[in-house]
This record gives sequence, C-alpha cells and structure tokens, in this order.
Amino acid sequence: MIKLIILDVDGCLSDGKITYSQDLIESKSFNIKDGLGISTWVKIGNQVAIITGRNSKIVQKRADELGIQHVFQGIKDKDRILQELVNSLNLGFEEVGAIGDDLNDFNMLRLVGRSFTPKNGVKEIKNIVNTVLSFDGGDGAVREMIDTLIDENGQREAFMAVWIKNSTL
Repeated sequence: MIKLIILDVDGCLSDGKITYSQDLIESKSFNIKDGLGISTWVKIGNQVAIITGRNSKIVQKRADELGIQHVFQGIKDKDRILQELVNSLNLGFEEVGAIGDDLNDFNMLRLVGRSFTPKNGVKEIKNIVNTVLSFDGGDGAVREMIDTLIDENGQREAFMAVWIKNSTL
C-alpha cells in the first residue's frame, strides 16, 4: 500500500512553463483537480511531499493550501532527500509513490515502489517508470496518479466519502 507520494513541481504539478512579468515576477499555474486529489489524499490519512529542483514562494503557497507538510525546494540530489524522508517517517520504499518528468527525477523514481510520469515526460523517464499517465504535467497527471493509487490501495470509498455523504457510487 502506498502511504506517501512524492511530487515534482515543474512538469508534473505545473505544465513546466515559468512565466516572468516585466517586473520579473514569476508565475505558475496549477490544476485544480490535482489540488483536490492531493488534499483529499491527505484527508484520508496519507502523506505528500514535494521535492523540487527550483525555489519558489509560489510552490510553498500551493503546498500550504493543500496541506502538504513536507516541502523540499532547491534540491539537486532528490534521491538523497527521499531516502532521508522515508527513514524519518519509518516507511519502506515499497510504501512510496512518486511522479517525475525529467532526468533530475531519474534516481528518485528508481527507488520508489510505484513510479509515474506524465504523458509528456522525457523518454528516459518513460522507460523506467511503472506507469506513463495519459495526462500531461499540469493538466491532471497528478490527479490521475492519485486516482490510480486510491484504487490500488482500496481507498476509493474513503476518498469519495470526504466529499459525498451517504452515497453508494
């Protein structure tokens, strides 16, 4: 059973585009369905971590909105941070799922029990992950990953019950 998911940001939670205004203010866009999936994953007792290579106040803001407790930014050695986090949470790698889209995610994705990449992930990542998703990064790929894990974990009923009361879906 997957208890912790690791999220890359650029290319997974976002579409990978970084936009700067004329005043050099950075902006990113996030998919609202990804967000609902993440916050519900947390509400049913699972954990989420962001491990990203860049630093951005926007990422911390989004993590705070979604209840993501573990946020690591500016990370060049993602697999080392992953190992430290897994140890600190007393988990095994078989209890961890992760999504990444580019070469800086390669080593991290090889460690986890369940690995994913968006449809537009690079070919080297597509060759090593368990699942290539049908959605692009920033366009619902994280939600698709969470939906897959919810079903594999047997948590669909709990996931639905967060939002739909007294339902027999």
